[in-house]
Amino acid sequence: MIAVLAACGAAPVGPGFYRVERGDTLSSIARSNRTSVQNIARWNGLTNPDAIESGQVLRVAPPANSATAARGADRSSGSAQASSGSTASRGTTALAPAPTAAPSSTIALVWPAQGTVTRRFDGANSKGIDIVNVAGTPVVAAAAGSVVYAGDGLRGYGNLIIIKHNSDYLSAYAHNRAMLVKEGQTVAQGQKIAEMGDTDSDHVMLHFELRYQSRSIDPARSLPPR
Repeated sequence: MIAVLAACGAAPVGPGFYRVERGDTLSSIARSNRTSVQNIARWNGLTNPDAIESGQVLRVAPPANSATAARGADRSSGSAQASSGSTASRGTTALAPAPTAAPSSTIALVWPAQGTVTRRFDGANSKGIDIVNVAGTPVVAAAAGSVVYAGDGLRGYGNLIIIKHNSDYLSAYAHNRAMLVKEGQTVAQGQKIAEMGDTDSDHVMLHFELRYQSRSIDPARSLPPR
C-alpha cells in the first residue's frame, strides 16, 4: 500500500491521492497527475503496475520531503507512457477482494497492540482486524520495515501509518491518537510507532491490515497465537 488501501465506501480521498475508476490505467493516472508510472508504482509499493483495480486508492503525489517531489514532473511526460495499457478490473467494488491463492512467501509478525480482537478479517466487509483497548495503548510495528505513509489523508482510517516490510508485504495501522514515526523512517519489529486512539472512528481501537502484493490478506495467519 504504499497507500493502496481503499477508504470505506466511496468517500472522497485526501489531497495527493486518487481513487481508481473503471477504464483507468497507471499511465493515464500518471499523465493526469503530472508524474510518472515509476513514481506511482514506487509510492504505492506496486510490484505489478498492471494490477490496479476500481476503487483502489493510490498516492499520486510524493511523500513529504521526498526527492521525487522535485524531479517527478520533469520525468512524467516520457515515462508516464511506459506502462502496459491494461485497464483496472471491471466489476470490482471499492473493497478489493482478498487473493484466492495463498502467498508464495511468508512473514512472521508480532501483535501490533495489546487488547481484545473485536472484529476479524473476512476479505469483504473487514479487510483486517480490530483490536480494542484504552486510549494511549502502545501500537508497535508488527515487523521491521520502512514507514511509507504517516498521515490522515485516507478517509475512514484516521491517523494512519503504513509500513513496507519487503517487496511483497506491508502493514497498516489506523485510528491512532498519536503517530510517533515519520515517512521514510526505518523501524524495528516491536518498536512503538503510535498510540491507540479513535480518529475517524466512533470508539478507541487499532484497525490493523496486512497486504501481500497490494491485496489484503488475513493477518491472523502471520500472527502468533495468544
